[in-house]
Amino acid sequence: MSSFQNVQISRDESAWEIDVRAELSVEALERYRDVALKSIQKDAKLDGFRPGKAPLERIIEIYGESTVLKRAVEEALGENLPELLAKENALIVESPRVTISELQRGKPVGISARAALAPSVELPDYKSIARSHNTKKEEMSVSDEEHKEAMTHFRRERARIERIEKGTEPKIAHEESRALKEEELPALDDEFVKALGIAGTEKFSETVRTNIKNEKELAAREKRRAAILDELADKATIKFPAALREYELDDMEARMKHDLERMGTSFDAYLVQTKKTRDELRAEWKDAADKRAKVRLILAEIARKEDIEPDNERLEKELAHAKQHIQSANDAALRAHITHALRNEKVLEFLESIN
Repeated sequence: MSSFQNVQISRDESAWEIDVRAELSVEALERYRDVALKSIQKDAKLDGFRPGKAPLERIIEIYGESTVLKRAVEEALGENLPELLAKENALIVESPRVTISELQRGKPVGISARAALAPSVELPDYKSIARSHNTKKEEMSVSDEEHKEAMTHFRRERARIERIEKGTEPKIAHEESRALKEEELPALDDEFVKALGIAGTEKFSETVRTNIKNEKELAAREKRRAAILDELADKATIKFPAALREYELDDMEARMKHDLERMGTSFDAYLVQTKKTRDELRAEWKDAADKRAKVRLILAEIARKEDIEPDNERLEKELAHAKQHIQSANDAALRAHITHALRNEKVLEFLESIN
């Protein structure tokens, strides 16, 4: 039986958290005070006394009544809060944030405990959704015009390279090669294409056509994947704690900082340039962060339902490769990150295979 009285439990749907408010009765406080005193006594090391043998009066004198009462409330929470949450079928994903009223012997103690709930994911018929998009798959082809444009691009590249080799500044060489008429561009002869690692001009022409087709197929595949995930996110019923949104926002911010550093600037400089604060920027990202969180949960739930796991051999190979480039990374964190990425890829491949 719970030692709490006047218990009120509610769920914050927007933050997806559970809130427990209750009182610890005077009788229960005294009972847990005795437990707390004995617990402190067991670990206390006081001069003149063997471990665990210090008188309780001395324990109170040294540690103070407030410390004893605080430990009493902690003991009460540890014993009773899990039972209350279990009755509510509330699965939490973090330690509750606890606040208590003023502690005083002879008076009940008001307690408030709030914690993030585990995400709730109700999927739509993901197989039907995937099938509806997969049936729209088109056979990709490369037109003669597309092929010609690509070949012209390489001819301009040859013109640019030749100018640089003759001492022209790279920027000027680029501008001059862009300004040349098509009939003024150098030909793609065997010597040039062999320098690119291709056997001859005919093979180079075939390779260019194949690469264009591959790029179009990859773009179509990414578009199809995005369409499937968009529909799943729209039709799924998903609830998750604000902490997950913050995780996504942190990841988005970290990626932006990395990209800005590669461009030779900083996040702070970007904020000054755009006249925005960090909080304003993150507020603008909220919808995108929510969608990222939903997609993450959708892929994880499909993986669970379909028992999808990454190939262990590939996992170990990717892990070994990553360690060569990120030697300071924590092994467990790196493994978890790669496992997550490979599992998501397999889920997407599974969805693409549904016809």
